[in-house]
Amino acid sequence: MKNVIVTAIILIGVLGFSQNKNAKATMEVDGVCGMCKARIEKACLNTKGVKFAAWNTDNHQLELIYNDNKTDLNKITKQILAAGHDVKEQKATDAAYATVHPCCKYRDLEVRKNHKPKQDE
Repeated sequence: MKNVIVTAIILIGVLGFSQNKNAKATMEVDGVCGMCKARIEKACLNTKGVKFAAWNTDNHQLELIYNDNKTDLNKITKQILAAGHDVKEQKATDAAYATVHPCCKYRDLEVRKNHKPKQDE
């Protein structure tokens, strides 16, 4: 009986430590090009606990996998904003936005138009 109780305690302990602490999230982040992609992903990956970050230049969706014991979406969002990129519900400060390359000024209609794929006529 004693062995069964010890085995049960060990099993519960092992299962408790082996739980998956990874969270997945998707968010919209503004940008226009490959340089934006690199900057957004780097800002995320430099956040402790972020394991995967991939930003899509076509639909502006950022896919994340992160350890929710080490970070959360608020911390990741702050890093993105500090890198000069707007998220769906928050804008980067003007000072942070000013640091992005002139080619990456996604708030400028002319820059966004220049990054649209050319359509065959």
